[in-house]
Amino acid sequence: MPAGALDGNGGVCMVRTIATASLPVLETLKIQKNRLESGNAQVKRRLGIVTGIHGDELEGQYVCFELARRISEHSECLNGIVDIYPAMNPLGIDSITRGIPAFDLDMNRVFPGNEDGSMTEYFAAKMIDDLYGCDMVVDIHASNIFLTEIPQVRINELHRDCLVPWAKELNIDLIWVHGSSTVLESTLAYSLNSRKTPTLVVEMGVGMRITKAYCLQLVDGLFCLMKKLGIWSGPTTEPRTPLIADEGDDVSFLNAPVAGVFISTAHHGDLLKRGEEIGMIVDPLQGIVLARMNAPVDGLLFTIREYPVVDEGSLIARILRSRPEQEEVQDV
Repeated sequence: MPAGALDGNGGVCMVRTIATASLPVLETLKIQKNRLESGNAQVKRRLGIVTGIHGDELEGQYVCFELARRISEHSECLNGIVDIYPAMNPLGIDSITRGIPAFDLDMNRVFPGNEDGSMTEYFAAKMIDDLYGCDMVVDIHASNIFLTEIPQVRINELHRDCLVPWAKELNIDLIWVHGSSTVLESTLAYSLNSRKTPTLVVEMGVGMRITKAYCLQLVDGLFCLMKKLGIWSGPTTEPRTPLIADEGDDVSFLNAPVAGVFISTAHHGDLLKRGEEIGMIVDPLQGIVLARMNAPVDGLLFTIREYPVVDEGSLIARILRSRPEQEEVQDV
């Protein structure tokens, strides 16, 4: 559907520019969104889908494409507004750089921004202004190139009561509630949540790649969320029941005891038993195993090393420790 076009049901697809800045060689940097809006609802609730804050996290690109495609094909089921922001850091995406090129700056460390500040602060402020007032925002991230993550939502414990019920609609595998001391106040999610605009942070997959199965899983969840918000009247899947991890002893971390090459033997998302092998660290020169990595607890392997070269202390895996109620959920 062309930008600004009307469909047969009175819906509108509109690409809008929310911020611009001049670049060298007569170029202009734009932050854009695609607004998908029903034409018949009197009171329109609004969902914001944000991704691309980190230029090396590409999972959200496919999510945005698939979400817009499905809505456009069945726009008669849309009963509100869905704003899709696929590239909050377009320079980073173009250059496959996590931060903003030339600035060496993580964009998710400058919110809420300042319209009178630097270019990065200006863009951050304009994003906050544009997203403010959404009934829900979903900020989609991937892992880095070193680790693979199962689809999960990460929530500051300060906003647990508000956000966990909504996170359960997203068809993800895990909700990880972090202690407030570990959450940076300069992130987009914290800035919006502190302004009473509820925001969920999704993390999944691996850096610089698209994990299609994870993306499609989340897209199904976004439609479940839209139905819960009253924005979508079409058919949806039944969202899977996620495990919930709290700050403290629920999550075990495995770090490399030696440097070498990590070869995994367990599969991402496996339910492990204590002592079960996750992988081994080998020495290619001598052809020997330097260390075997075994699960320290029973639980879900929700993070595993993707990039094989490790140093001493490198993160190898995270395991969500099993609890009796979790085992019951898995057995259902």
